Amino acid sequence: MSDDLDVARRVIAIEAAALGALASSLDQSFVDAVAAVAAMKGRLICAGVGKSGHVARKIAATLASTGTPAQFIHPTEASHGDMGMIGAEDVVLALSKSGEVSELSDLLAYSRRFSIPLIAITANAGSMLGKAADHVLLLPDAPEACAETRAPTTSTTLQIALGDALAVALIERRGFTAQDFRVYHPGGKLGAMLKTVGDLMHSGERLPQVSPATPIRDVLLVMSEHLLGCTAVVDGKTLVGIITDGDVRRKAGVSLEAATAGDLMSTNPMTCPPDMLAAEALGLLNDTKRTVLLVADQPGHLVGIIHLHDLLRAGVA
Repeated sequence: MSDDLDVARRVIAIEAAALGALASSLDQSFVDAVAAVAAMKGRLICAGVGKSGHVARKIAATLASTGTPAQFIHPTEASHGDMGMIGAEDVVLALSKSGEVSELSDLLAYSRRFSIPLIAITANAGSMLGKAADHVLLLPDAPEACAETRAPTTSTTLQIALGDALAVALIERRGFTAQDFRVYHPGGKLGAMLKTVGDLMHSGERLPQVSPATPIRDVLLVMSEHLLGCTAVVDGKTLVGIITDGDVRRKAGVSLEAATAGDLMSTNPMTCPPDMLAAEALGLLNDTKRTVLLVADQPGHLVGIIHLHDLLRAGVA
């Protein structure tokens, strides 16, 4: 067991040191590569063979999910027809530690023939790939974590890190936001966390609301009908208060026959904007120990209501 832990720690230390060397060695070539991708009108074509191919596929997926059109193409398939997927307005990102992978040769020739910008991620600037590239992102001379076999370990970690650095640089350059990110992640846990209050709130006929003059018996009917444990109180179109189940319980034993919503409501209710992320709304409810939030698109203008259960049903937890 201790031997296994020693191996794990040694591998992580080797790769961590290589990542530090990579961060220190980045130069203007990285800036130029980011600029080339940011300026392209087409897609970033990511290519590689073997483990570098798996990393290229991952980089393409990361970029596509963060607003940079990207696609993985296998160099061998490219040589047998898929080259037609690469357009004149695209940029090619090719990965190879050695830079001497024969399967890349047709792709490199194609990019030169049609003046398609080429970015290389390689450890050998003087290789076939390095010489063909417009921009070389050079991997530092770092040992693979599996020294005996030299299996791609450290080098693929560095490639992944460079891909992530490229994606994040593009995100920040473009001002890509969580709202933008949500468009590409509509499903699953991440999609739920990136939904907004406006996506999940009750509005229109599903929004319980009464006027300050509404008799309490009618207030209770509205609350029972909507099953949200509360109702908003509006004067015309202006939000003036909220009545919750707790407000009603606190008046238990008191004659409410002549009372109105205005007599029972809590004024200055907490509100949130419809563009607040659902995850933020859940945090606000937890912090304030509430189960509902009124939603207002401007001060005093009610547009909806969001319940804790709405957020839980959507998977925001």
